[in-house]
Amino acid sequence: MAIKVKLRQKSITGGRQALYLDFYPPIKDPKTGKQTRREFLNMFLFDEVQFEVQMYKDENGKEQRRFVPVLDKRGEPKKIKLSPLDKQHNKDILTIAEQVRQNREHNINKPEIYTGYEKEQLKIKERGEKNFVEYFKALVENRSGSTHDCWFSAYKYLEAFTGGNKRFDELTETFFEEFKNHLLTAKSNKSEKANLSQNSAVSYFNKVKAALKQAYKDQYLHSDLNARINPVKQVDTHRNFLTIDELNNLIKTECQNPLLKRAALFSALTGMAFKEIQNLKWENIQYSKDYGYSLPHTRQKTGKDNYLPIAEQAFTLLGERKEPFDNVFDGLKYSAYSNKHLYQWIGAAGITKDITFHCFRHTWATLQLSKGTDIYTVSKMLGHKDLKTTQIYAKIIDQTKRDATEKIILNF
Repeated sequence: MAIKVKLRQKSITGGRQALYLDFYPPIKDPKTGKQTRREFLNMFLFDEVQFEVQMYKDENGKEQRRFVPVLDKRGEPKKIKLSPLDKQHNKDILTIAEQVRQNREHNINKPEIYTGYEKEQLKIKERGEKNFVEYFKALVENRSGSTHDCWFSAYKYLEAFTGGNKRFDELTETFFEEFKNHLLTAKSNKSEKANLSQNSAVSYFNKVKAALKQAYKDQYLHSDLNARINPVKQVDTHRNFLTIDELNNLIKTECQNPLLKRAALFSALTGMAFKEIQNLKWENIQYSKDYGYSLPHTRQKTGKDNYLPIAEQAFTLLGERKEPFDNVFDGLKYSAYSNKHLYQWIGAAGITKDITFHCFRHTWATLQLSKGTDIYTVSKMLGHKDLKTTQIYAKIIDQTKRDATEKIILNF
């Protein structure tokens, strides 16, 4: 006799309906070995009808509770107006639950001999029961440098939002819309007083989308969920940079930290970031008669090999050559103390802009574009993955040109 499997609902606390499978005739529970008619799916729907708790005594005289619908004046159940997100949640969950019901009914009534396709489907089902948050954590551990830091931050927000547990077969577009809204309103992990910036939310949500893309390749997801989820919109940020005159003023101005000064000017002449300069070793500096000085290295942000020519002026900032495995800028550290020296040096040069060390990298990119270097070359030398990232500097150049037109004012 074929076993029928029905999808049913049971009222629970919090205005929700728990979903469970109802078997007829009963089946043997693999955990207890006893006959059972119910298997709860750990899924729920939001109630569209208002319920209240009613207490009663069972046949043994033990007090029990049940949920009964609240009736209106006409004797009909009172309706609850659900939000669009709650309605979408119900729709997504019902679709998933129905797929589970069909698979369960099929597996219970099928012969013991499985086809290759059916075995693959069982593997997909097993993967769907795995924890997405744990999968994401494993991806974090495979990252390094600043990329690891960004992935780890994204993981901490995902862990906090899910409580560390979210199965692959529970992932829906609605869930990620809710997580996106969480990021846009969450407090920063660095300061309880400040909210997470929108561009940080952009970065963290993109890491989650990247994880979904990889999960689809690894067959933990039966459809490309990432492709159906819109990213967080990025906002334009103002990037300060220095002019040639300001750089020349800095060269003439004494800095209490000469090592920091050399490193900052080296960044302005190469476009290299602080971490790259800090980790630069003498073995990385190469020379040939045809190409001069160059730096073949792996970009920390992208993990890709990159070839970076070094100008003669930049090479003079490196100092005396040492052993191959020695750091070129030995002793360079990022700290509040070094930042204080940087700000004092900038101020002593008469520069009132808010300049950080990273602004020297912005300076290189902006000056290169203003001097006519094509944006593709600048993008490759910066080690950007996407040309859109480099286009931010092109916008700065456009703004500078617009500002220049306003400097000539005639008295009509």
